[in-house]
Amino acid sequence: MKLLVTGGCGFIGSNFILYLFKKYPKYKIINIDSLTYAGNNLKDVHNTKTYQFVKGDICDRDLIRDLVAKSDIVVNFAAESHVDRSIEDSSNSVRTNIVGTHVLLDAVRYYQKKIHHISTDEVFGELGSSGFFDEETPYNPRSPYSASKAGADHLVRAYHNTYGLPITITHCSNNYGPFQHPEKIIPKFIISLLNDQKVQLYGDGSNIRDWIHVSDHCKALDLVIHNGKDGESYCIGGECEKTNKQITKDILRLMDKNDSYIEYVEDRKGHDKRYAIDNTKIRKLGWKPGYIWEKGLSDTIQWYIEKKDWWENLIFK
Repeated sequence: MKLLVTGGCGFIGSNFILYLFKKYPKYKIINIDSLTYAGNNLKDVHNTKTYQFVKGDICDRDLIRDLVAKSDIVVNFAAESHVDRSIEDSSNSVRTNIVGTHVLLDAVRYYQKKIHHISTDEVFGELGSSGFFDEETPYNPRSPYSASKAGADHLVRAYHNTYGLPITITHCSNNYGPFQHPEKIIPKFIISLLNDQKVQLYGDGSNIRDWIHVSDHCKALDLVIHNGKDGESYCIGGECEKTNKQITKDILRLMDKNDSYIEYVEDRKGHDKRYAIDNTKIRKLGWKPGYIWEKGLSDTIQWYIEKKDWWENLIFK
């Protein structure tokens, strides 16, 4: 099988390629990524016969069409995913997440290939103190980032309904693990504490997210790509709800720091109160989360301790 992975040097995309490389050594993988500030160098798979890296822009129609022609399945990770950056300037989110997806869909339609589109639970908006997102939850995006992802999702479904394009979509909860950019809360706090600096916690830290280790996400994507039903979406949740304050305290405890390292700062604009996912549908494919939070967080902290050269290069480049 030949897979075209877009945005395969990002956090989740790079973990997915490494997962494929180990589980399916005969698969041929083409990875196109523009190598923005958040791109990872997948040196472990370079110079192999089954992996090809192409530095390029998802909005480059000629390049995308050429790469799609060489693939059997397209897996679309390409996205500008940082909420704060989208609030400061939404143009990159709109260009990559909407226009880029449109370019990709046109090429996929032309060659009648299958596409799996990576979305997010943020397209659903926010939850109150109870309830869960599922595949029937109406869209209600509340940030420029989530609005751009919602727009991309609608395009993917429209191409399925209008042109019969074979598609699947997944909505995943918050990921953590190796190769996550230092601008995200968990690596940001780990790195701050490694540098003996305080961590800056938005508001009162009561916002709740459902957390999943990136390796569990990769396994879920594997199942959906190979066994998911055409035209369907699947919600992937880690069954691990934590407030941002709980996450902070867990990181402090595992790194032998106390609460004096917490600095409370002004809350993010439009900060959604709670996300949580009902993963019943994807469980029926045979998936369930494997990582226990304590183990996953401890392993992640250790990874950032051992990979100082990696995150220092990102921070100071």
